[in-house]
Amino acid sequence: MITTLDQVVEHIKGQKQRRLAVACGEDPHTIAAVGRAVKEKLVSAVLTGDKSKIEAVARENKVDPASFEIVDEPDTKNALGLAVSRVKAGQSDFLMKGLVDSSLYIKAIIDKEKGLLRPGKLLSHVSIIQVPTRRKLIVCADAAVIPYPDLEAKVQILEYCLAVSRRLGIEKPKAAIICAVEKVNPKMVPTTDAAILSKMAERGQIKNAIVDGPLALDVAVSAESAEIKGVRSPVAGEADVLLFPNIETGNVFFKTCSYLAGGITAALVAGADCPCVLTSRSDSEDSKYYSIALGALTSC
Repeated sequence: MITTLDQVVEHIKGQKQRRLAVACGEDPHTIAAVGRAVKEKLVSAVLTGDKSKIEAVARENKVDPASFEIVDEPDTKNALGLAVSRVKAGQSDFLMKGLVDSSLYIKAIIDKEKGLLRPGKLLSHVSIIQVPTRRKLIVCADAAVIPYPDLEAKVQILEYCLAVSRRLGIEKPKAAIICAVEKVNPKMVPTTDAAILSKMAERGQIKNAIVDGPLALDVAVSAESAEIKGVRSPVAGEADVLLFPNIETGNVFFKTCSYLAGGITAALVAGADCPCVLTSRSDSEDSKYYSIALGALTSC
């Protein structure tokens, strides 16, 4: 089982090299991360965008611009479209966002004619987080794309998280449906959704997973908290997956881990024809590098 982000990298090194298309690759952290991934032979890469800017930023960050292909297109929307089209044409295996607004990136992916969204699917942000206090990775969603998922959306989001968990070598992931309380309360919709998801897993509608909820975060990650509260759950203290009730909860958790808990993160959007790496423009080189590794892992 893969328990650290460095182990994700080592696992990828033993696989067939994946081809990465980076949209609008003028961002310093993106170029540094891509350069590092190419140097370590995790991926081969093509960057679309303003060639002169890409080359200048690469040199400033001690990255050889000749280590990847550059498709010169100064216009942001056109550069984004070129990167998406490469994936759609089978010339690249997965996609990455560079210096382009996330809303434009998502819009290009879901475009009905030129995009990558699978019929009947929705896009969801899935992240894996490594924190010093935990002995394994946390897979969680959704922190960036779907504001208030309904039950149907939560089923898809959960399936995406479980798929990523299995790529980490977890045969039967344990998923906690996070709420503010452990009791079902009809006035708190997330708790009723959690109960339904748990029952769906129990009856085989969600397969090869142990799902329980509603569970508060402390119970999901701490067996001691569960014991003190008197909560009996096969997931308590052992959750591999955290499914959040809304984007605020997921986003605050993600950023708290990153900025206050010494966490390292990797993230992408799932549901398209390929993994689509989605990181914030302010994310570190490490975060973007590990996100590339996650994209390569899930595109195999």
